[in-house]
Amino acid sequence: MSVEPQGELVPIGGGDSIPLAQPVLTIGRRESCDVCLQFPNISGLHCELSFRNGYWFVRDMGSSNGIKVNSMRTLQRPLRPGDELAIANRKFTISYNISKSGEAGLESILNEAEELRGMSLMEKAGLAKPNRRADD
Repeated sequence: MSVEPQGELVPIGGGDSIPLAQPVLTIGRRESCDVCLQFPNISGLHCELSFRNGYWFVRDMGSSNGIKVNSMRTLQRPLRPGDELAIANRKFTISYNISKSGEAGLESILNEAEELRGMSLMEKAGLAKPNRRADD
């Protein structure tokens, strides 16, 4: 049984919510985007939201001004319900329900991403041993 995408992007500071009713949504300034944001600092094709395994992912599509999740710049990552998503300087909160099994999978992905963030490029490539702190 597949889980249908659901949820919404709620603009921080007011405005109409954007329903998340398709499994993949493009966001950008172009009128051909699923979510068209007509602001000069939004790229033509800025980012993509995709619904996989019961939760939403965001991916930057090579935008000029980037995306941030909870004030941290990222190229891609899964989104927890309640996360703040900044597309250039337009901020939204993502609102959706996640199942317990989806929540466990999401936490696993987020933990793996955190571990990778703390590694050097050489460690990520398997060319250097991880730096271990003295208290590990």
